[in-house]
Amino acid sequence: MLRDQTTVGLSESTNLQKTKVLIVDDDHAIRRFLRTSLTAHGYEVYTTATGEDAIIQTINVQPELIILDLGLPGIDGIEVTKRIREWSQTPIVILSVQNQDTDKIEALDAGADDYLTKPFSMGELTARLRVAMRHIQQDEPVLIFYSNKLRIDFTARIVTYDGVEVQLTPTEYDLLKVLAQHAGRVLTHQQLLREVWGAGAQTDTHLLRVHMSNLRHKIEEDPTNPEYILTEPGVGYRLRLDV
Repeated sequence: MLRDQTTVGLSESTNLQKTKVLIVDDDHAIRRFLRTSLTAHGYEVYTTATGEDAIIQTINVQPELIILDLGLPGIDGIEVTKRIREWSQTPIVILSVQNQDTDKIEALDAGADDYLTKPFSMGELTARLRVAMRHIQQDEPVLIFYSNKLRIDFTARIVTYDGVEVQLTPTEYDLLKVLAQHAGRVLTHQQLLREVWGAGAQTDTHLLRVHMSNLRHKIEEDPTNPEYILTEPGVGYRLRLDV
């Protein structure tokens, strides 16, 4: 049953005290650094160095978050993601030295929730983890989304910016809705095209860019320096979520 008003935005907090996180990385120094840092942030940390053991530990430990490297011995991170996604929706954040657009797209299309490249800051990593946890903890549909001055009422299909209603075309609204439903997470061009236009449009990135530009001109104070719809170069887009 839906609540009268469910909101996502600045006031929401996430309890990290009992959150179990599994770190999968074949670099001992990275595992040790992450264990120390995340433990200090209140996480319960488990580690492993191989893809095979990552799958076993995911079953046995049942972590609420997985931080996964791509370049693992044996089964690589892409295959681990695909296998886990066959039976689990546990958030997976990729943390890898591989920074090619193709690597990011392949990981996200395989089912990863987010992607960070090494070197990274702990501040950014923990922010991404909070976003991933927010999605998995959200057990009821969101009826109202807000981030700073942007507000989306999904029930009434009304978008406002700084209290003023924004007139969007049906396609622009559908595009913003998909971004908001996955706020804080990067969505690939192919994912957005599939969700808004259907499977037959997955290669039409020009169509996506045109509508994204139009949408930015309606909800951004400076469309050339967007505050809400952020570009992940070569990969896709992310709607800002204050955490």
